Amino acid sequence: MEPKGIILQGSSRSAGNTSKICNFVKERTGFEVVDLRLKRIGHFDYNFENKDDDFIPLIKSLAHNYDIILLATPVYWYSMSGIMKIFFDRITDCLRDEKEIGRKLRGKKMAMISCGSDAVLINGFKMPFVETARYLEMNYLGDIHTWLEEGSLPEPVKQNLEYFIT
Repeated sequence: MEPKGIILQGSSRSAGNTSKICNFVKERTGFEVVDLRLKRIGHFDYNFENKDDDFIPLIKSLAHNYDIILLATPVYWYSMSGIMKIFFDRITDCLRDEKEIGRKLRGKKMAMISCGSDAVLINGFKMPFVETARYLEMNYLGDIHTWLEEGSLPEPVKQNLEYFIT
């Protein structure tokens, strides 16, 4: 049976460069794309005051329905987007209040796609993704850095993405 995957797009622009990368991957994998910008996900807080937002239903869906989770983020100020960081911070809910969901993430596969303004990604960018996967006992499949030129995916990016998703 083919593994079922999902792409979480964490960009401040739903139709920006990261979206073009996500759509390229979706066309080749059939993975669903979820735009985190369209979800109502509040910041983590120790009193779980955001427990009724969209995070718990989303993470439950990920834990129950998907084998592969691709996290796609633009590079903002040398780091993942704020939207993606909020998503990461909220995983803490699964370690404290929703432990059963956190346990269901074990063994899932995770990968990261970054999209920047040029072909170079700074050292250390992928560390939060690698270490989060390790902490949650997920299998980190790897990562790829992408960029666009004049609004389009250049051939090297297309070729690297083709290789990455196979």
